[in-house]
Amino acid sequence: MKPILVLNGPNLNLLGTREPGIYGHETLADVEALCAATATAAGHTVRCNQSNREYELIDWIHAARADAAAIVINPGAFTHTSVALLDALSAFEGPVIEVHISNIHKREPFRHHSYVSGRADAVIAGAGVQGYAFAVMRAVRLLGA
Repeated sequence: MKPILVLNGPNLNLLGTREPGIYGHETLADVEALCAATATAAGHTVRCNQSNREYELIDWIHAARADAAAIVINPGAFTHTSVALLDALSAFEGPVIEVHISNIHKREPFRHHSYVSGRADAVIAGAGVQGYAFAVMRAVRLLGA
């Protein structure tokens, strides 16, 4: 069975230390462990990647067309700017779940629009890092498992 690809965009490598009042104290390693445990409990696996570089995220999405069953993505700031990520995700045939730690709709107005939402099968925002577990569970459900 192909894994669920969990992608994290710019600045998410700083989880746990960057603006903990907004993003909490959990680290990216904590998020990855949560995703792995959630997937394992449902009989799946995950592969996690993080990059501050848009092109790397796009390359991983392209590769996922052959080697991933679903994508869970927190695009970070690229959410609001990247048509390129939207285009790459649109070429992926499996489920795509967009996740945000904070509620982007309660933040600055420029954060209210997401290009990625135009492709996402579900959007989870404002649930803290628990949103990643919800996202993995939703991907599993959409995969029919």
